[in-house]
Amino acid sequence: QAWCQEVEKRTKGRVIISYFPGNTLTPPPQTYDSVVKGIADIGQSLMAYSAGRFPLTGVFGLPLGFTSGYQATMTLNAFYEAFKPAEYNDTQVMYFHGHGPGIISTRKAVSSINDVKGMRIKVNAENADIIKALGGAPVSMVITETYDATKKGILDGFLLPIETLKGWKFAEVVKTAIVNHSISYTAPIFVVMNKDKWNAISKEDQATIMQINKEWVEKQANLWSQLDKEAEAFSVEKGVKIIKASKEEEARIAEIMKGILPGYVKDMKAKGLPGDKALEFCLEYIRTHP
Repeated sequence: QAWCQEVEKRTKGRVIISYFPGNTLTPPPQTYDSVVKGIADIGQSLMAYSAGRFPLTGVFGLPLGFTSGYQATMTLNAFYEAFKPAEYNDTQVMYFHGHGPGIISTRKAVSSINDVKGMRIKVNAENADIIKALGGAPVSMVITETYDATKKGILDGFLLPIETLKGWKFAEVVKTAIVNHSISYTAPIFVVMNKDKWNAISKEDQATIMQINKEWVEKQANLWSQLDKEAEAFSVEKGVKIIKASKEEEARIAEIMKGILPGYVKDMKAKGLPGDKALEFCLEYIRTHP
């Protein structure tokens, strides 16, 4: 909503955007296609709601080793600029952002990530292999059902950013949060505009909007990191034990996670997409932008 207001302000009212909260104008899984068809002029949603729709960007569901939401968001936008994936060609991309490091939180107290073995852990489909590699049993479940499923013991835990412990109140139903960046993925979020609507905007106002987008990448990146910090403090207050892996432990788990990566490259090759280059780019960007 603040982005909409900023666009109206900086274009001096030449571009006015009516803001609709999530799930009112279009259901989240249909947001991207709704923008393509002109049902919505602009849309923001999680790519995870459209499994298989954004294949090359699926690299972000891998355990790339993100250490913050800031890093994840900056990597996403750098990735888009480097590859301009054809999967977005039917819209005008505004910007992307992504939550902080995906971590494992458990219903019962545990002492290390080794205890995940045999546990039923909620995942998104694109990162189920992370839990499999740790010996756990991945369970695909929507986030809205996760609180009750964890409270009732249907789930033993979940693979989500620490932000959810406050934002979704999951700190009320878990005892431990395991922070090991070697398993950390992010869930990309797109902000896109209908192409016809974009082309109807003057070049001057297009340039203004693109400048606002650059600023919003930075704002959103900082916001995700801030939300994680607040959630960690909130969780500790609620009695959740935060286990932070040592460098040695992260290195050990990183070796296990390496086994997951070739599968993505192979799948992308079968689709004629440069999965090897995408993976290499992301790993190098994360390494050089800690």
